[in-house]
Amino acid sequence: MRAHELTVGRTFGVTFDHGEDFFEALSTFCRDNGVRQGYIPSFIGAFAEAEIVGACEKLADPDAPVWAKTYVTNVEAFGAGTLAHDPATGGILPHIHVSAGLKAQSADGRTSHLLSAKVQFLSELLVVEVTTPTMTRPRNPDLYDVPLLTFG
Repeated sequence: MRAHELTVGRTFGVTFDHGEDFFEALSTFCRDNGVRQGYIPSFIGAFAEAEIVGACEKLADPDAPVWAKTYVTNVEAFGAGTLAHDPATGGILPHIHVSAGLKAQSADGRTSHLLSAKVQFLSELLVVEVTTPTMTRPRNPDLYDVPLLTFG
């Protein structure tokens, strides 16, 4: 287990507009506002299309992370995540999870790691900046090369 007290800075209410790429809009917001790291305690919105982690086939190694993706359309979404600093680019490394209800299929749900999304109508986010410690996401070669959040 790893833990570190976080010093928070500014808190933002952010909306993304119809047709925007979710991750591009998030990166633009962070760059324009000087947010290098933080967390999104929650967001709501709709996606015209999204890719989330998921597989339909039997997994060769059920203990390994799933890198496959599944494509969904016309979903209502609720999510949360963290924003780590990318020292190589100066940008952010988001880690976002969503629960998404498929509107045309009785709101049948999917929950997983968000890989991409196009906003439908709107997305409303709360973003809390973390000023210290530095939050990064280095890959762990001993654990399937998964990028893990680290502090300091």
